[in-house]
Amino acid sequence: MTHLEKLARQVHQRLLDFYGQPVWQNPLAPVDELVSTILSQNTNDTNRDRAFESLVGNFPTWEGVRDARPSSVVAAIRLAGLSNQKGPRIQQVLMDITVERGSLDLGFLKDLPLEEARAWLMKHKGVGPKTAAIVLLFSMGRPAFPVDTHIFRVTGRIGLLPEKMTVVQAHPHLERLFPPDAYYAAHLNIIRLGREICSARKPACPRCPLRTLCKYVKNHKNN
Repeated sequence: MTHLEKLARQVHQRLLDFYGQPVWQNPLAPVDELVSTILSQNTNDTNRDRAFESLVGNFPTWEGVRDARPSSVVAAIRLAGLSNQKGPRIQQVLMDITVERGSLDLGFLKDLPLEEARAWLMKHKGVGPKTAAIVLLFSMGRPAFPVDTHIFRVTGRIGLLPEKMTVVQAHPHLERLFPPDAYYAAHLNIIRLGREICSARKPACPRCPLRTLCKYVKNHKNN
């Protein structure tokens, strides 16, 4: 086991001890999760959720979203921001799935090898590694590790990421460091830590459960 693998396991255990085993409250079906995650890009959870509720309130089926006038979809998701980009992107993904699969059903991804399933999702415009990993992990229970801004910031500060690593490169890197059975809890607990303690501007290091492991803390102690 490498030093970073050992550190990742320590991080995971410390957060379990601090926060407990997290439970995702609202698991979505795969297509729902895909659309919701596209809506989440460059906005907060509240705006994402409101836009998603507006979309499903205006269109009772994903086929209805797919076939609607683009302006109607854009109007329905305006709360998410960048609606002129996200609306056509969502409709195109729904159309592409229909053309390739014959229906709006992603259940087949459960039976594909993991990397094939990831690649299939990511071939669609607007679906990057984070979106693909979220669909795989939360809708299908498959071992993928999504990296959002909180996870990228926190794992970088801890010292789990090389300094010049990009967020795209961080996905496979962190998947190698954490054991697959830890992905779910580690993902949710690191995000919680990033929101509540390890904030972007003023991290509350004295009350952080990872302070004795953290490279950021050690470096600032020496300054």
